[in-house]
Amino acid sequence: MRSLPKVIAINGSHRKGRNTAALLLAVLEGAQEEGAAIELIELVDYNIKPCLGCNRCVGKSQCTINDDDMTKLAEKLLQADGIVLGSPVYFGNVTGRMKVFMDRTRWLYLSKSLLSGKVGAAVTHAALRNGGQELVHLVLERFLIMHGMLVATSRNPDGAVYNNGATGTLFRAIESDGEIIWRRSVGDDELALRECRQLGRNVMKLVKQLKESYGVG
Repeated sequence: MRSLPKVIAINGSHRKGRNTAALLLAVLEGAQEEGAAIELIELVDYNIKPCLGCNRCVGKSQCTINDDDMTKLAEKLLQADGIVLGSPVYFGNVTGRMKVFMDRTRWLYLSKSLLSGKVGAAVTHAALRNGGQELVHLVLERFLIMHGMLVATSRNPDGAVYNNGATGTLFRAIESDGEIIWRRSVGDDELALRECRQLGRNVMKLVKQLKESYGVG
């Protein structure tokens, strides 16, 4: 019996179950529609120590830190067919929690590219309409590309272009007196949720294409 393709979403937010998680769940919903087994991973639930910069992994695909939860996360990365990263914008960049996670994947990359050939994708969220989402999106996608992954986009191949990526915002409008009207949550940002669902579908379509091309069941 063939197992379902696995798509995991990794939330780098310090606030579990909030806006970035909602976006990632929408991505997973789209992936599940296309037949994926799914899992949301909240980095706040894991103890991840910072990279020591010892460079031992340059010669061997192994991390010298073995007393935290990164080994568990690495196993999930290796077993997944699709990997979706999500981070809110913190000072125009990913969160510190996400960056520590990214740094700790060096051993999966330096000596041998162990995540190469998987499908990757990214989502971002910020309070402001132009709050740094595009820069954080580029940081996350660049990370995926460095690992040799094929990056999926949120473009609907059969529809119009609505947004440049799966990004959300709490900004709704501004009054004539300068007062900002905020959304209660990203759940009110229908465009962001639509982009995320399409992103999930696109991730799975790409996973299926790769499996068919390489004859993997």
